[in-house]
Amino acid sequence: MGATAAPLDAPFAGENNPHPNPPPAWGRGKSSVLSQVQLGLYRMTMIFGIPVQAFLGQLLVGLINGSFYAMLSLGLAVIFGLLRVINFAHGAQYMLGAFVGYLLLVHLGIGYWPALVLAPLIVGVTGVVIERLALSRLYDVDPLYGLLFTFGLSLVLEGVFRYYFGVSGNPYAVPPLLAGGTNLGFMFLPNYRGWVVVASLILCLGTWLAIEKTKLGSYLRAATENRSLVQAFGVNVPLLLTLTYGLGSALAGLAGILAAPVYQVSPLMGSNLIIVVFAVVVVGGMGSILGAIVTGYLLGLAEGLTKVFYPEASNIVIFVIMAIVLLVRPAGLFGKDA
Repeated sequence: MGATAAPLDAPFAGENNPHPNPPPAWGRGKSSVLSQVQLGLYRMTMIFGIPVQAFLGQLLVGLINGSFYAMLSLGLAVIFGLLRVINFAHGAQYMLGAFVGYLLLVHLGIGYWPALVLAPLIVGVTGVVIERLALSRLYDVDPLYGLLFTFGLSLVLEGVFRYYFGVSGNPYAVPPLLAGGTNLGFMFLPNYRGWVVVASLILCLGTWLAIEKTKLGSYLRAATENRSLVQAFGVNVPLLLTLTYGLGSALAGLAGILAAPVYQVSPLMGSNLIIVVFAVVVVGGMGSILGAIVTGYLLGLAEGLTKVFYPEASNIVIFVIMAIVLLVRPAGLFGKDA
């Protein structure tokens, strides 16, 4: 018959033990050592007094929010930096991208992966139409007119979708390929949320490289400085500006379809986010594409950390940071001083 194993804090016994019957204090001493080891291991699973899983979980939430902040502020920065238009309709275009994906699925049976291509294309085309019919007439007047027009447009789009779909929100299922999650040992990572972070990084980096490192991007940047000179070299500047606004709108639509499985598809999803995104753009520097990307991720992480240590301030921390940055550097972290 096999011997029964003694508990870890039981007195030692056997031929290898020089004291088969140790005094009771020995048992208490070993138990005390084990308690200290357990306490040490417990403390190793804490960061600043917060369990590691809770800490990293909130960091992940912050990183995901930061991914959407970066994608949306990127589109805003592209439009403002190249067209000098403050596009208040950007939140509505983000909402439109989510609804396009939702309607394609419900009415046409088109799933997530085709919608990932179709939604930004459709939103981009609507952006082209808006730019051609209205915004192109406002470039040579006070920028306030462009702001008021896009603000009114956002109210119209939101009102139409609220009338037909209400405000409760509609679920959009995670694609089967990205369902479930991965156990990283120290936390559980949902596959779709990991995909959102990776897709956001690829999108932001690709857009920045296209605008800063390609010939087309150099034409775009030159057209913002001196349109007549660029047009004298045979470049179709009006078409370039139209495509730029279409690109910014498509970026918002792509962010919307990526957000659909994470959040409820709701007419209010854009208006709930656009003020925060404008704050991100201001912190990064109005018109700075790199600033919009970097500050989007950083402020998302800052918001996630605030939810860990001081949850009550998580809704205002981005605006507090914005106020501090404007006091220290009014042009923003990456903006150019006037």
